Amino acid sequence: MWGLLMVACLYGAVEYCLRGQSDKSLDDASFMPFADDPEVARRVEQATGKQINAVAPEEAKPGWVNLDM
Repeated sequence: MWGLLMVACLYGAVEYCLRGQSDKSLDDASFMPFADDPEVARRVEQATGKQINAVAPEEAKPGWVNLDM
């Protein structure tokens, strides 16, 4: 009984959080991990047929070094 109530509460919470979201905004959110790598974004665009707004990686400023941690 408690398990069913917990599942119903979880479902209600997810529905409440996602209210007002369109299919486009949910698609944009699902492609977000690919947006910072233009090459991967291009391959995902070819595979899915959907446009991804890729952002070019930030270039290092003169005298500064970009560290990958």
